[in-house]
Amino acid sequence: MPKMKTRRCVAKRFRLTKKGKIKRSRAFSGHIMTKKSSKRKRYLKRSTIVSKADEKKLRKQMPYW
Repeated sequence: MPKMKTRRCVAKRFRLTKKGKIKRSRAFSGHIMTKKSSKRKRYLKRSTIVSKADEKKLRKQMPYW
């Protein structure tokens, strides 16, 4: 049986926590930062946990998690 392939785009964007949950960074923090408030920029820096519905899809794309 050949090895299963990992989706590289998923591997680069997501990380696992110690408890096995999937961590992601927030969207809308790449550019045009001048019009965003400082409070909003601080909030966008923080990472968050992926929702249950999306976690199922991601685990299929990352077979060795």
